[in-house]
Amino acid sequence: MRAWVDLTNSPHVLVLEPVIERLRGRGFEVEVTARDFAQTVDLCELHGIDAEVIGHHRGSSLPGKARGLADRSRDLRRWARGRRFDVAIAHGSNDQTVAARTLGIPSATMFDYEWATVQHNVNCRLAAAVVVPELIPPGRLDRYGARGKLRRYPGLKEEYYLSGFEPDPGVLEALGIDRERPLALVRPAPEVALYHRFENRSYGEVLTSLRDQGQVVVLPRYPDQREELERLGGFIVPDGAVDAPSLVAFADLVVSGGGTMNREAVALGTPVITTFEGRMGGVDEALLADGRLRRLDEVGEIVLERRDGDSGAGRTRRDPELLVDLLLSAMGPPASALAVAEGTAPAG
Repeated sequence: MRAWVDLTNSPHVLVLEPVIERLRGRGFEVEVTARDFAQTVDLCELHGIDAEVIGHHRGSSLPGKARGLADRSRDLRRWARGRRFDVAIAHGSNDQTVAARTLGIPSATMFDYEWATVQHNVNCRLAAAVVVPELIPPGRLDRYGARGKLRRYPGLKEEYYLSGFEPDPGVLEALGIDRERPLALVRPAPEVALYHRFENRSYGEVLTSLRDQGQVVVLPRYPDQREELERLGGFIVPDGAVDAPSLVAFADLVVSGGGTMNREAVALGTPVITTFEGRMGGVDEALLADGRLRRLDEVGEIVLERRDGDSGAGRTRRDPELLVDLLLSAMGPPASALAVAEGTAPAG
């Protein structure tokens, strides 16, 4: 059996790495493609994933994204033709879903934010399986054509791909971080995403406040963000891809405008504040409601101080084999996976 995994953004490397490992453990031959965007390629190298780099990001405008979809889908189709894949798997890759559909390859798409309307109108209609957390109300996905294709899993995707993770203190030493001083980890918002057109207006004040209270590691997404941070000075900005989950685990506070790092903090027991200004999805709604995620209201509310004890001791660890079962259901679900997806069996 042959599987094709496509990685289009940096978080997807971590999300799908355990899926790739377990597919190979089940005897699949797995080939990986990656888009040159936001450290995706660097992270593949960091994690030892041999990926064929195809295409790059085409900017934030809708016409640019449309051209990017058409061009990369065409290039992926050329690459995949004749490779006899049995299944195509990705986290929200429109490019792969389009290419796979034209080649007759059953595909599975994952996501955990339901308001990326353009993306989901493509993926949900073309994919054979749509793998999402139970925290997203299924009725919200009907308009994308997902009805009858949903494969739902309990908890957060981060609880699956971080299930076997233990933080490496070497990342602190590599960045020259003083473990006796409070540490904040900051991730800017995905400015080019169609669902997030603007930064939190207090973002600069947040950075300044945190810098005045302790050490601040900032993980910029794009070169212009890096340049601005260097101009401001006083921040720790890694030169390339780093072990971000370890930084999340050791941080005293995470402040992020995206989604994945916020939920990594929740999964690892680190206090986290979101600066996201787009429409909240079902996952974040649930995390805000039970207090595991905080929303930034006033910059003055941010207090950076050292945490006591091992906040990750009560982590929820979930078996990634469930995600693999649900993704492979695109080929025709085994009874156990389908029962979980339909809520008629426990998701052990």
